[in-house]
Amino acid sequence: MTDAPIEVRAMAPELLQDFLAFFDHEAFADNPGWAFCYCQFTYVDHSTVDWKSRTADENRAAACKRIGSRRMQGLLAYRNGAPVGWCNAAPRTMLDAFSDEPDPDAARLGQITCFVVAKAHRRSGVATALLHAACAQLKAQGLAIAEASPMEAASSDAQAHEGPLSMYLAAGFEVHRTDKDGTVHVRRKL
Repeated sequence: MTDAPIEVRAMAPELLQDFLAFFDHEAFADNPGWAFCYCQFTYVDHSTVDWKSRTADENRAAACKRIGSRRMQGLLAYRNGAPVGWCNAAPRTMLDAFSDEPDPDAARLGQITCFVVAKAHRRSGVATALLHAACAQLKAQGLAIAEASPMEAASSDAQAHEGPLSMYLAAGFEVHRTDKDGTVHVRRKL
């Protein structure tokens, strides 16, 4: 039922079981190669952690610990009471993967890094609802800028896990810079 209303809830310890149910079963049903992530990629410093050697169990345990201690942020989207989507959105200073990318605005930046939507609910407004809720949450935390890094020409849903560029532009984001690999860094004042 992709026409049912979407409800978005901020990640909190009491939603851990919903997060796990979504990531254990729905999130990567059509992309099992990424199922081990549990959205931990941006929470680790890649200069000290060998990401490719991490296991699903390690990442699942890390997500549980971070969610339980409120050191992992994001939003879950629900339809008919079941989780159907996830957006990883947090203050940049919370995301250790960005430690090698200094930015003079880092303390004011909210980083939107990932969208995962169950296949049956894609292209039905879930990611857009999550994006709007992420911006509102980041603003409520006192951050001044939302940033994301979509691929300009993603060729698959998996490659577009940062969200489509068109969605950001429609939501008032502007291009900040473009990398040689086609990554477009977009920003919006909150």
